[in-house]
Parts: sequence; C-alpha cells; structure tokens
Amino acid sequence: MNAAMRATACKVTVLTSRQCSNSVRSSLARCSAKAPAKSFCSGKPIQLQRLSTTSIATRQQQFRKLSCTSSSEAVPEAAAPEAEAEPLLVDKLDIRVGKIVKAWVHPDADSLYVEEVDCGEEDGPRTICSGLVKYVPEAELQDRMVAVLCNLKPRNMRGIKSNGMLLAASDEAHETVELLSIPEGAAIGERIKFGTQDAVQQDPGSPNQVQKKKIFEAIAPDLNTSAEKVVRWKDLAMLTSAGEVKAQTLANGKVS
Repeated sequence: MNAAMRATACKVTVLTSRQCSNSVRSSLARCSAKAPAKSFCSGKPIQLQRLSTTSIATRQQQFRKLSCTSSSEAVPEAAAPEAEAEPLLVDKLDIRVGKIVKAWVHPDADSLYVEEVDCGEEDGPRTICSGLVKYVPEAELQDRMVAVLCNLKPRNMRGIKSNGMLLAASDEAHETVELLSIPEGAAIGERIKFGTQDAVQQDPGSPNQVQKKKIFEAIAPDLNTSAEKVVRWKDLAMLTSAGEVKAQTLANGKVS
C-alpha cells in the first residue's frame, strides 16, 4: 500500500455498535418526520398517535362503561310472575254426568222417585231419591242423562238412603221443574265445571266439608239459567267436555 492510500484510510471514521444504533434511530426519525408511514394494504398514510398513560386509562374507563351499558340492554328484566287465579267456590261441588238406569215411585212416599244412577263409579249405580213425581213423568226418567251432585252426605228418605241429588231448573214460582239437559257426547262419570273449557278446576270438597261449611247453601242462590237457557253459576256457564249444560225450556230460571 502506498502513502496516499494510507492517508485516505486514516480519515475513515470507525463507528462503534452503539454509535451505529443511535445513527439508525436518528435516520428513521428524520424519515418519519418528512414522510408519514403508509399502509401496506391501501398505500394511504397512517396517522400515528402517541397515547399518554392518562389517555389510555381514560379510554379503558369509557370501554368499561360501554360494556356495562350493552350488557344491561341485552338482558331484559325478568317479568313478574302472573298472579294465580282465585279458586272458585263452586269447584267445591262434585257435579258429574250420570245416567238413570232405573226409576220407580218410592213405596212409602208418593212424592218421591227412587232412581238408580250410573255415575261411572266402580261400586255401581248410586241410589238417589228425588221429589220429582209432581213434575216429571216416570217414563221420562228411564235412561235419561242427568247432572248429579255427588259429594253430599247420604240422607235417609223414608227408609231409603239417598246418595246424591239430581239437579233441575225451575221457574220463580217453582211451578215448573225440569231436569237439566246434558249435551250429546258427554261421558258418564265426567266432572262438570263452570267457566271455560281450559279453566283449571279445583278438587271438590269432601261430603263432610260440604255439609259442615254449608257450601251448597252458599252456592245455590247464584245458580241460574240465562236468557239462552244455559245453566250458570253467577255468569259462568256450566260445561261438560261436549259443551254447555242447558235447561229444556226455562230461561232466566233457578237451578237446585
């Protein structure tokens, strides 16, 4: 190597690794100041913003508030439970569809019939005494479908124990009395209800409860027939699975 080349080499500045790193950072800073960075996807300038510690904390709080608001809006409040319908007093009566299989005049009481009534029970037909001789011909009772009040305590009627009561409609003067008409298709033994077909019927009271609390006496004044001859308790229709129970001819009458 000649003298001229050695002089040139001596002028070359040797940079340490630390100086090189500082130099690179300074160069990058100058470049970014002159020309903003561009997105690889769009080629458009990207606006870079340095967030302070305070700004980051503020953004976090705003995000938490938005999250809580969204959660509360997404989950609706639980609806209040519907109040259960108050049980009907008339449900304490066990009224069933029955069929008279045999009827005759009471041997010791000219005003009474004795009927054997099939109510669909395992122990066979019930024996019932009713004071219908004056109002209903004996022939009309044979094989007739009837409404039977079943949860009454048995009563001794002139030597024959009566186990139930046939329900009938009457006018105000009680001069006309007729058995209730059961709609065709109703099943023997089915329980009759008041209200609507989908109404939940409460369990009936025991014969002792009905007698002790005088339940039938409390209900009877509100048993009636409508202008369309539908049997009702207050304004609730008497129903079987086949439809409404009606009086034969008596509108705006009483039922007992």
